[in-house]
Amino acid sequence: MSGHDIIVIGASAGGVEALSKVVSQLPADFPAAIFIVLHVSPHGTSALPQILSRAGSLPATHPKDGQAIEAGHIYVAPPDQHLLLKQGSITLTHGPRENGNRPAVDPLLRTAARIYGDRVIGVILSGVLDDGTAGLKAVKQRGGIAIAQDPDDALYSSMPRSAIENVDVDYVTPIADMGALLSSLVNQPADEVDHPMSDDVDFEADIAELNKETLKDRNRPGKPSAFICPECGGVLWEIDEGDLIHFRCRTGHAYSAETLMAEQSDALENAFWVAMRALEESASLSRRLEAKARKQGYASSAARFAQQAEASEQRAELMRQVLLHSARNPKTDVIELGSENAADVGSD
Repeated sequence: MSGHDIIVIGASAGGVEALSKVVSQLPADFPAAIFIVLHVSPHGTSALPQILSRAGSLPATHPKDGQAIEAGHIYVAPPDQHLLLKQGSITLTHGPRENGNRPAVDPLLRTAARIYGDRVIGVILSGVLDDGTAGLKAVKQRGGIAIAQDPDDALYSSMPRSAIENVDVDYVTPIADMGALLSSLVNQPADEVDHPMSDDVDFEADIAELNKETLKDRNRPGKPSAFICPECGGVLWEIDEGDLIHFRCRTGHAYSAETLMAEQSDALENAFWVAMRALEESASLSRRLEAKARKQGYASSAARFAQQAEASEQRAELMRQVLLHSARNPKTDVIELGSENAADVGSD
């Protein structure tokens, strides 16, 4: 009878510290393979494998595409690649971003659930927004174990809190107790009962690999929504999984409702910056035309240009006040990077 020998962990802001504490609690003969997605910048390198190797007794590396899975090893998703699981091996892909991230947590958890079913332990640690919630739901659907860091213990509580609110998690625990919990669970046999995966989740697991047949499939899950993809401008399809709603476009970009709202907020702010620039340029041009008209003795034209300049300046000031107000009311979770974490925290 198999044990829970596949552990998949998702984290974002605050995740380096949390992950380091977890792996420091695990013994050298830990009988499971650990797979980690931490949101990282697509540019540059990640030092997370070295950090985790120093923190504990288990080796941690960025895996190679097609690499065989070994127990007692930590596999960390490389920058700008999704980490996916196959039967006995690892796949790395440059598939569509999910929740604005690549690597993203949901694709790892979905593929682990599909292949390994009730052998999987899914863990959501510190981070902002809600990547990992849909993937953890897939883990539970397939009979796996769902764990969330206690939000009160997390440096950034949004990711574990979203998991707790939307998934029937089995354990909510502080980081100080996480290692002991995992060590206990890996030695418990899985129930080996077949828990079928829904066609919708199976489809979403395939699309992370840009599977050609999946992209062409007209029977995609969900229904067309009124929203467009922030990344490619395509129509987003709304996928309803009970209390959990998320969106995916034809090319595969995926968003939770909360992440989509954050993206729309960013797009709105960008629109205000563009509007302010255009108004400032319009005011500047009108002032130049006013000066030229006065120099040539065209008083009426100068007055008209002056009026246009004042109107543009007033509108630009309104845009500036809106942007200043937005800056004083940031999102609940604000990322402040320390020197060690800066290379390993991405776009959240």
